[in-house]
Amino acid sequence: MAVDIFQCKNINILVYVLVALFGIGSWVDINGLWVELPVMVPHLPEGWKLPSYLSVIIQMANIGPLLVTAMYVFCKSYMKERVAVYAVLGIGATSCLLMSFFWKETSYIAGDFHSTALLVLQFFLALTDCTTSVLFLPFMATFKAEYMTGYFIGEGLSGLVPSVVALGQGVGQLTCKNISSFNSTTNVTSYSIQPIYHSIRFSVEEFFYFLCAMLIISIVSFTILNYTSYCKKEKVKHQDDYEEVESSNDNQMSSYELNPDQPYSISAQNSENNQNEFINPSALSSRNQLMKKNKQLDINSKSVDIIQFREILSTKLFIYYLVLTAWVNCLSNGALPSLQTYSTLPFGNDAYHLSATLANIANPLACLVAFFVTVKSSIVISFLTFLGTAIAGYIISTAVESPTPALYNTTTGSVIVIAAWILVVFTLTFVKVSIAGIFREEGKKALLWIGGISQVGSAVGAIITFVLVNVYEMFESAPTCQS
Repeated sequence: MAVDIFQCKNINILVYVLVALFGIGSWVDINGLWVELPVMVPHLPEGWKLPSYLSVIIQMANIGPLLVTAMYVFCKSYMKERVAVYAVLGIGATSCLLMSFFWKETSYIAGDFHSTALLVLQFFLALTDCTTSVLFLPFMATFKAEYMTGYFIGEGLSGLVPSVVALGQGVGQLTCKNISSFNSTTNVTSYSIQPIYHSIRFSVEEFFYFLCAMLIISIVSFTILNYTSYCKKEKVKHQDDYEEVESSNDNQMSSYELNPDQPYSISAQNSENNQNEFINPSALSSRNQLMKKNKQLDINSKSVDIIQFREILSTKLFIYYLVLTAWVNCLSNGALPSLQTYSTLPFGNDAYHLSATLANIANPLACLVAFFVTVKSSIVISFLTFLGTAIAGYIISTAVESPTPALYNTTTGSVIVIAAWILVVFTLTFVKVSIAGIFREEGKKALLWIGGISQVGSAVGAIITFVLVNVYEMFESAPTCQS
């Protein structure tokens, strides 16, 4: 028998890579749009108000996961997961392709120009990414537990890869220069430090081609994972699957009916020769009992780990983990991303770019660590959540005190704020992956809960931050170039 060179203990490296590539498709398009904003904003009528528009549209797109969740709950028989995944990723890839052609197009609405095409297409990008939370996680429940971290590594890379490409493009690279301006009326010359942005190496259109290509790679990876026997070997069965098998087997047994022409025999349809064969009733009764016993033993033997785990994970602990998941996503996906510029720019432009880039690296790194260090203790998870919350509290305080927080415009302050962003992303991501790993053993329904509650937490955090930033104007951004 040939040795599989990709097999490493309980995982297959090739399948693990395919799972990561599939996970990249979860948020790569929205993350890519955010990192490309510094190049796009100067060409759009909304200016730097555009991010607030995008945040609201992303929350509107949560209608996607709500509909999918409703389908799972109320009409599961009509819910075709594979078709839904293809549809969602296809919409995302098509929207990225259209974005490359129409992102500059504007319309005159309500007395002002707006980036209509960009905002509409961004809604479909957000619809894709929000819906993946309740589609991709249940799909990953069909694979061995070890592959769950591979998916989260891919999800982390969906933020890192566009950031690295944007850095290669030259996004955000600038030089601060002292610019003089002469007022002929007062005959006075004034000086001010202004940012001079460098030319980018490739266009916005080409960047969206790249995002479209990444989504196509995700579609191809999903196809290989679904339809090749090589990848199917890494799949496992869950109690939900056995319930479906049990129902189908019961239907099959019910097809044995008394033949009215032969009162002492039973007829069954022979699938091979399409003829009726007559079976002794007593023999069939024994056979049916044996089939039911074997089926029950098979179900019990293969789902014993899940049953034992459910006895450990009580209803209170289940709800507690859901609350933690909502809170962690409220911070990591909702509140903190909107406050990053307020938190880091007072410490310099380099601090802003380093914190953004290194935080994106910390995300997949935390998923990789979770692969080697499995945490199922509620005490440890609670402590890590508290630690991440404390660090997030420091970050929020620097954002509130912007543009002059403690140690601003100093090397010490820069090091502290960069380290804080790395640690908060690493810690909160590790908590999310650990909880998802626990819920993965509960099956598809539990992961559906995780995906749905993640979107709820993210939406609440984003809405609260939007109101504080745009309505109450609690935050003031520091200048790009410090005087």
